[in-house]
Amino acid sequence: MLRAIQDFFKAKIEPDTATGPDQHGIQLATAALLFEMASADFHAHPEERVALEQALQKTFTLSESETRELVQLAEREAQESVSLYQFTGLINQHFSPDEKIQVVEMLWQVAYADGRLDRYEEALVRKIADLIHVPHREFIQAKHRVGHQAAE
Repeated sequence: MLRAIQDFFKAKIEPDTATGPDQHGIQLATAALLFEMASADFHAHPEERVALEQALQKTFTLSESETRELVQLAEREAQESVSLYQFTGLINQHFSPDEKIQVVEMLWQVAYADGRLDRYEEALVRKIADLIHVPHREFIQAKHRVGHQAAE
């Protein structure tokens, strides 16, 4: 598993000197959290998978194939993890407050992608927002921003 992750990052996403060597782990952590969101309501919705891939591709400027590979690695990583802390810890260490809010918005995008917000999805966004220290006000504002976009 670790070899697959390392190979992916070496072959597909070379470290950028501006972003530093931790960028790959951050991308994987973010993708794993989004995958957790996609499965929070215990149903696989294709719309959520599409929203997850689009959010990652846009945020990290990845190609479609890089995005698919990252999602596959994140799915395996999320399935093997026992807690969210390994992912939220990386985000806490390396993301600014604005970037953390962006992660919360991405989580809401995945949650709203299937046209309904499940209580488990909302609870997971709240838990992750707490773990990455996003203030409640920002959590609610992100929910409203994404909710209005989803309704359009």
